[in-house]
Amino acid sequence: MPSIDRGAGCALCRDADPLPFDFSYAFQPIVDVQAREVFAHEALVRGPAGEPASSVLSRITADNRYSFDQACREKAIRIAATLNLQSHLSINFLPNAIYRPEVCIRSTLQAAERHGFPVERIIFETVEGEQVSDGRWLAEILSEYKRIGFKTAIDDFGAGFAGLNLLADFQPDIVKLDMALIRGIDRSPARRAIVAGVVSMCEELAIDVIAEGIETGDEAHCLEDIGIRLMQGYWFARPQFESAVREAGIAWTR
Repeated sequence: MPSIDRGAGCALCRDADPLPFDFSYAFQPIVDVQAREVFAHEALVRGPAGEPASSVLSRITADNRYSFDQACREKAIRIAATLNLQSHLSINFLPNAIYRPEVCIRSTLQAAERHGFPVERIIFETVEGEQVSDGRWLAEILSEYKRIGFKTAIDDFGAGFAGLNLLADFQPDIVKLDMALIRGIDRSPARRAIVAGVVSMCEELAIDVIAEGIETGDEAHCLEDIGIRLMQGYWFARPQFESAVREAGIAWTR
């Protein structure tokens, strides 16, 4: 991460102009195939009428990144509370938009209190595609979130930066396996061996594993046989705009 004045970050967020665009969320379930229940819903950014995420993310700039990150948290919590979600809520965040984690998290805590959503049911996961070169800074952010009571997750584990170096500095509650490892795993001995190794390592570190991007029943069955119980993907349910899929709407593996 480039050298930045972290003390200036709060002023940049506080004094920023209102976002020049609106957005909302779709929610995709993360299921526990053993308990046959929804473990969490991941909040996925969408346009105000359900437009693709790219229509929103393309409008993020260095000038509005901070206020967008804060607005995302508040809106995800507000909609989840309106939907009366009883599962965990997984929120992506922008590590490069955070200067002092203990300060930047205040608005999230206020939103959780205002909408009556328990802090312990909020998961913060590193956002897909966000480039972070300072692993120790990311570990510091996640450690502070975990100390406060949030759950933490490393997304896209096994791809790019989000890998073993970060895991050595910080052990999150959850790692989400990169979907490239999941695709066709039932037909790939190499992928099965790699994923089984990650599962074994995470068990030793007391870290839960989520397999995401599951598109076939064969992939789901294979992952369950390896020992993964938390899964996410189109096979189970597609994201629902401003709505949540309940257990009755899940395509269970067995």
